[in-house]
Amino acid sequence: MDVTKELAVRIARANMIAVLTGAGMSTESGIPDFRSENGIYAQEEDVEYYLSEYYFAKNPVDFWQRFKRMFSLKLMGKFAPNAGHLFLRQLEEMGKQVTILTQNIDGLHKKAGSTNVIELHGTLQTATCPACGAKYDLAFINSKDVPSCKRGTCGEILKPDVVLFGGVVPRIDEAFAAAAKSELLLAMGTSLEVTPVNQIPLYVAAESPSTYKAIINKTPTRMDHAFELVIHGGIGDTVAKLRSYISWCLSRPEDCRDL
Repeated sequence: MDVTKELAVRIARANMIAVLTGAGMSTESGIPDFRSENGIYAQEEDVEYYLSEYYFAKNPVDFWQRFKRMFSLKLMGKFAPNAGHLFLRQLEEMGKQVTILTQNIDGLHKKAGSTNVIELHGTLQTATCPACGAKYDLAFINSKDVPSCKRGTCGEILKPDVVLFGGVVPRIDEAFAAAAKSELLLAMGTSLEVTPVNQIPLYVAAESPSTYKAIINKTPTRMDHAFELVIHGGIGDTVAKLRSYISWCLSRPEDCRDL
């Protein structure tokens, strides 16, 4: 059977689906991959130092100047969900329980309408006051060179709601649990290079062997061996085929059941 059709059948049959997404999920929305030739690592020096907990604490003013430049925050609100994001929302609309475990900080899964999104590395859409906990949106962040708290006399420089280098991934245990509970774990647009997120497929294989694991990524990854089904292709092209196959499967359940 064609591997895309096989994955479509698996999706059609599953009720609980966990989807692990990475930078490749958003490149078709115009957001470069961190490690691509147009990404931050290619254009900036010492990225992990300047985007670290240490540097924010040491020099928050320069941190914000670099942070805004690296992530093009003025543009971030203009990016729109692509076919991949919309496909996952459509699975919810079909009645499936979809939990998205995303490494992305662009907020596009929520913008697409997905309701159960675990943003493992946080979000660029908001920032929080470290002193009083007040939260501010992207419009406010973009309105100031160095955003600071406006509550009362606080005045503390805000901290972006992303996981900086050296910081903890606060919802990682929740992500591992959701993946292990699923009938289908689908990785999309991720090279699975970043720990601890890249351990999720291995954890699922050990703790929930009945969970079927599939990955869609443009290029091979070092973790392909952890999946029963591997598709090397673009997100947009692949989900277009999946959508067509799933529609066929749902309209012909007796044929789909025998595959």
